Amino acid sequence: MAVEYKDYYEILGVGRTAPQSEIRKAYRKLAKKYHPDVSKEKNADARYREINEAYEVLKDPDKRSKYDTLGANWQQGQDFTPPPGWQGAGGPHAEFGGEWVNFSDFFKTIFGGGFGDVFTDRAGGSGGTGRSIQRDSEVELELSLEDAARGGMHTLSFRAQRHAEPRTIRVNLPRGITEGSRIRLPGKGPGGGDIYVTLHIAPHPVFEVNGHNLARTVKIAPWQAVLGATVSVETLDGSVDMKLPQGTQSGQKFRLRGKGLPKREGCGDLSVRVEIAIPKLLTEKQKELWEALARLETPD
Repeated sequence: MAVEYKDYYEILGVGRTAPQSEIRKAYRKLAKKYHPDVSKEKNADARYREINEAYEVLKDPDKRSKYDTLGANWQQGQDFTPPPGWQGAGGPHAEFGGEWVNFSDFFKTIFGGGFGDVFTDRAGGSGGTGRSIQRDSEVELELSLEDAARGGMHTLSFRAQRHAEPRTIRVNLPRGITEGSRIRLPGKGPGGGDIYVTLHIAPHPVFEVNGHNLARTVKIAPWQAVLGATVSVETLDGSVDMKLPQGTQSGQKFRLRGKGLPKREGCGDLSVRVEIAIPKLLTEKQKELWEALARLETPD
C-alpha cells in the first residue's frame, strides 16, 4: 500500500550529511517554535508531531541509516511504496513520555508499527485490557555547566502526556557527565517503564566545552605579556594563579591540568588563551612613556 513519503531532512531543514549536533540544534529550535502549548501557529500541533517524528529517526544512527537506504531521490509528499522484502525495525522509544503518539503511516511502514509496538502492558498485550500500560520515555534535559560539574541530585519536571499533570522526579546525576550523556531511570516512566534522559549543557558565557575539557580567554596587559606576570584565572571551582613567561604572545594557550569537568576518575583540563588588551585611553604621562619606549631599539 502506498503512503506519503516524508523527507525528514527537509522537515528539520538540514542537509542529508548534517552531523548529529546540527540535527539536534535544528530540532530544538523548531520544537520550541511549534510546541502546541506556546505556539500561535495554526498548524502547530501537526508540525510539532512531524518535527518529532523526523528527529526520532535522524537522532538514532541505526534508524537514520535504515531511512537513508531509501535513497535521496524521493520528494516530500510523493506516494511511496516500500521495496520488496522491506522489514520494519521495531518500534521506537517514545519522546517525552509519549507526548506525540500519532506518527505517520510512512513512519509505521518503515519502522514497524510506531508507538503501538512500544506501549505494551505488563502482560505483553497491546493495550485496551484495563491494565497498566508500561511506556519507555525519552527526555532531554538541559543543565548549566555548573550543575553538570557538580552532579548529584537534580529535579526533573515533565508531562507523561500533553494535558497530564506535570510529574517531578529527583535524578541523581553521576560523576563524569558531559554533553550528550544518557542516563536510565528504571521504573520511573508511565506504568513502570523506564525513562531515558539525554543531558545537554547550556552555552556558558565564559567557558567552552569540549568533552571533559574546558577553554576560556583571559585578557592581559601589554606589560604583563612583555615582562611576565602571575595572573588570576577564574575556573569552575574558584580562582587559581597562572604564571606567564616573559614575551607571552597574544593568542598563546596555557593548560591548567585538572581544572575541567569531572571524569569518573580525575578531571579534564582547562585551556586558557591569553589576549593582550591594548589601552584605548592614555593619560599624557602614559603617552609619553609609550612614545619613549617606541624610540628605543627593539631587540630581535
